Amino acid sequence: MEKFPLTKIGFMKLEEELKSRKGVERPNIIAEIAEARSKGDLSENAEYSAAKEKQSFNEGRIQELEAVISRAQVIDPTQMSGDTVRFGATVLISNVDTEEEKEYQIVGDYEADIENNKISLSSPLGRALIGKETGDIAEYSAPSGLKSYEILEVKWL
Repeated sequence: MEKFPLTKIGFMKLEEELKSRKGVERPNIIAEIAEARSKGDLSENAEYSAAKEKQSFNEGRIQELEAVISRAQVIDPTQMSGDTVRFGATVLISNVDTEEEKEYQIVGDYEADIENNKISLSSPLGRALIGKETGDIAEYSAPSGLKSYEILEVKWL
């Protein structure tokens, strides 16, 4: 079975989402279905169809979360050290062409969130950074062409 690498924080967020979906959303959806059923003919009841669709989505997400949590390999970045980029590292990089600096944390696929500067280790940039050290240049092909970033700092937060 494939293990899913997750940071400790990412694992806790998935557990919280699972608890919410099972304990809050599932009962709410059941109540919505019961309410829609009470309104009569189900074949022409848009509320019933919408509630059933919502239920299907929620149950699918519950199954996905349970599978990921059961196969999670939890890694605590605060227990790691060194100048080599690995899973969990927070990396300060500088675009070689524009000198624009950005900071990203390398995380697993299930916790990647570009808006919060968390990139997947399987993303093109993530793959380019893994194994590099402070001072190295990481390059990858983007749709707009070759991108080059200098690794300025590797932190373990």
